[in-house]
Amino acid sequence: MKKYGKGGGSTITGLNFENGRDILSILDKTSGYSISGNAIYYEGREVAYSYKKYGLYKFLDSRGINWKQLISKRLLPDEALYVIVNNTLFIIEMKFQEVAGSVDEKLQTCDFKKKQYKKLMAPLNIEVEYIYILNDWFSKPEYKDTLDYVISVGCQYYFNYLPLQRLGLPVSKAF
Repeated sequence: MKKYGKGGGSTITGLNFENGRDILSILDKTSGYSISGNAIYYEGREVAYSYKKYGLYKFLDSRGINWKQLISKRLLPDEALYVIVNNTLFIIEMKFQEVAGSVDEKLQTCDFKKKQYKKLMAPLNIEVEYIYILNDWFSKPEYKDTLDYVISVGCQYYFNYLPLQRLGLPVSKAF
């Protein structure tokens, strides 16, 4: 598995998104993992929480955080995965294209969005990482500058795949 999604989609040390886009369902089918509500368990031990769209704001409310005091407009992540062991919230955005369209420009917003999520998590001292899961459409040469930009601003991307170790989640001992 090369860094930033170049290859590795056929390995078994991560989540393959070619046949599905829901992280919880994919994890639930991954050796050693189980799901209960938004809690993620590995071999019976709680390792992470998943918050989709408005679920992130319910989490903030439960911690006494008023998002309106921190940012001016609510962001709705495809997936916000809080990994306990590294105290990090991974914002995971899935972009799947088959024809040219508005997603092209959306890739260029990760820097701003990551900074907004950092504002939201600052009162809780939670780190933030921003990751795109892209389909092969974005591996075309015309996306090179955009993908270079994503990396240059401290965001990441992978093609059809997300390595569990990158998130700090355990990988089955069988591998």
